[in-house]
Amino acid sequence: MKSKILIGDNIMNRKWVSASNIITAVMVVFLAAMVVSPEMKAWTIQALMKVGLFQPKINKQSSQVSAPLPNVSFRDGNGKVVDLISLKGKVVFINFWATWCPPCIAEMPSINALYSKFKDNENVAFLMVDVDGNYQKSDNFMKKNHFTLQVLSPASEIPPVFMQGAVPTTVILNKEGKMVYQQEGAADYNSTEMVDFIIELTH
Repeated sequence: MKSKILIGDNIMNRKWVSASNIITAVMVVFLAAMVVSPEMKAWTIQALMKVGLFQPKINKQSSQVSAPLPNVSFRDGNGKVVDLISLKGKVVFINFWATWCPPCIAEMPSINALYSKFKDNENVAFLMVDVDGNYQKSDNFMKKNHFTLQVLSPASEIPPVFMQGAVPTTVILNKEGKMVYQQEGAADYNSTEMVDFIIELTH
């Protein structure tokens, strides 16, 4: 009788340790990690970027905002203030981000790679604007991940035309100071299309 029970238990154990149950368990663990870990969410988004998702939506036909944009000021770690008026004549890439934001973390390597292509171009400026309210934390994030992007903090109110509360939000201004690109959510900015778009704007 005992041998029959053991055989039955073995059969039940084999049914429990099936391929479908293992896959289900892995999925449950993965989804739980996605809920509690910003790094896991960021890793997932980066993996999707590698297969061609999260491409920037570039509209070359017209600028997003035809009216003059309000001036906005930012402050670097040394207290130096930079405003948009002083950057007129340059193509300006502005990214509003936070260290607690998984999509921000996910797109940062692509922004850093894009920046490396234009860092020596005096006609292009990158503004990585921390909306955390914690400059040191954001600067430490850049250093920890070996990104060469400079962190800035808002030195004035950010008008809704630039950002309506969602992070990440990325905008690009042309040399005339008009907004020609705006996107809420993560994107793979180290794309051929984006590189060509910025090069075109510099001419």
